[in-house]
Amino acid sequence: MTSRIAAAFEGARREGRAALIAYLTAYDGGPAASLACLRAAATAGADIIELGVPFSDPTADGPAIQAAMVRARAAGATLPRVLQLCEELRRTSDIPIVLFGYANPIVRRGVDVAMRAAAAAGVDGVLVVDLPVESADLVRGPARAAGLDWIGLVAPTSTAARSAAIVAGASGFVYAITQRGVTGGTLGAGDDVADHLAAIRRRSALPVAAGFGIRTPQDVRRLVSHADGIVVGSALVEASQAGPGALAALVMALRAATF
Repeated sequence: MTSRIAAAFEGARREGRAALIAYLTAYDGGPAASLACLRAAATAGADIIELGVPFSDPTADGPAIQAAMVRARAAGATLPRVLQLCEELRRTSDIPIVLFGYANPIVRRGVDVAMRAAAAAGVDGVLVVDLPVESADLVRGPARAAGLDWIGLVAPTSTAARSAAIVAGASGFVYAITQRGVTGGTLGAGDDVADHLAAIRRRSALPVAAGFGIRTPQDVRRLVSHADGIVVGSALVEASQAGPGALAALVMALRAATF
């Protein structure tokens, strides 16, 4: 059976474009506002949702997502409540959902319990940004046992051997980090990003999605010939503060640039 994640990439490929992966922080603005924005992103043309699990120490994330996590935690976000939000979204949308977050909330909840609950809530894959490849099986094993894809992250600083190990343990897609540092920056110039993506694609038959520093349709156009998917996060989080309509408008503009 083809997973929802695999089907999303296959569908985009048939249309001659890259898949658009939209990151939003769960519970930003509270559950009702968050759900409205998730539905708006899905309706406007996002192919996959990366749903951020709020955490007190989001070390991989820049100011926009850090602020969203502070707002979400103030609104009462917990991992169980994030999964309830997934259930609500799943009632009206078949869009693939990747749970994006940090190891602490998952371990604190109990890894096996958390992964089974995620699968039951309609989650399709898990991405844990602060779990190194040497320790990945702490969550990867239970995630796979629950039927979830494990999304591996490859940084620009990853050695060839480390990149190969990350790719070998991944399923669903490989997330290629396109800049050094945290989320929310600007995409660097030159050929380094294209070379980084090409190296990962040579190592894996999985789709490769580029993320970090991609904010505008122009950024998307720069990368569509080099990646199977494009991840946009901070720009969408910022747009969501103006409401679902503003968010949907940006999603549509980004989607139009994926061809």
